[in-house]
Amino acid sequence: MKERNSLQVTLHVWHALFMREAMARMTGDRFGWTWMLLEPIAHIMIMIAVRELLGRVRFIPGADFIPFLIVGLMGFFIFRNAATRAMSAVNANSGLFAYRQVHPVDTVLVRAGLEGALKTVVFILMVLGAAFLGMTILPHHVLFAAFAWLVLWLLGLGLGLLFSVAVSLVPESQKIINMVMFPLYFLSGVILPVQFMPHSIQPYLLLNPVLHTIESMRYGFFHSYRSIEGINIQYPISFALIMILFGLMLHIRLKARLMAR
Repeated sequence: MKERNSLQVTLHVWHALFMREAMARMTGDRFGWTWMLLEPIAHIMIMIAVRELLGRVRFIPGADFIPFLIVGLMGFFIFRNAATRAMSAVNANSGLFAYRQVHPVDTVLVRAGLEGALKTVVFILMVLGAAFLGMTILPHHVLFAAFAWLVLWLLGLGLGLLFSVAVSLVPESQKIINMVMFPLYFLSGVILPVQFMPHSIQPYLLLNPVLHTIESMRYGFFHSYRSIEGINIQYPISFALIMILFGLMLHIRLKARLMAR
């Protein structure tokens, strides 16, 4: 056999892990692909019903409500799924560490990558479906919207790297992490426009990098969209890179303990 270099070995490991994760994701239950499409649609339908019942948030400056909701929901989902599914990757693949080519960080990177790929396909289908129904949702600045989408995934990857270490060493932390994700869902401008939040709490909301990225993505989709002052895509980029760097450092430092779990 031809001798492989380190890069080739890593790529082959990632490919094998990706195919394994994809098969498990698609065939792990009866819903498979169906639930990936139904989940965001169900969220959108529920939020539309809540909006009609409350009779509020009738007008969003520069965007229609349903396209505004689709962009926000799918943006949050790629961040959340990359973070929460990656955090359990080490424990779920612990049996593979008997092969010296497989490292804990590989499982986290591949699982986050799979979630990013799946959510991207689902998002494209939803955007095309909404456009087919006559909604104004096709991105005005395609590259900027795609870049913001990538930054959301990087934020999820960074948290996934950190959470995977925490969950592997302290399994109870997974419950706390899942609880924190719920309020973050509402504090990231996903459902209620951040412009409608009380002015006194808006400076505190701007500390959330997910809010900056979702609002930036809406700028890329809706030409006339207006958010609050202070939205800056550079803030979540810096946040994501720091988390990824710190997460990789933890995986290197605690590799032996992670593999021994």
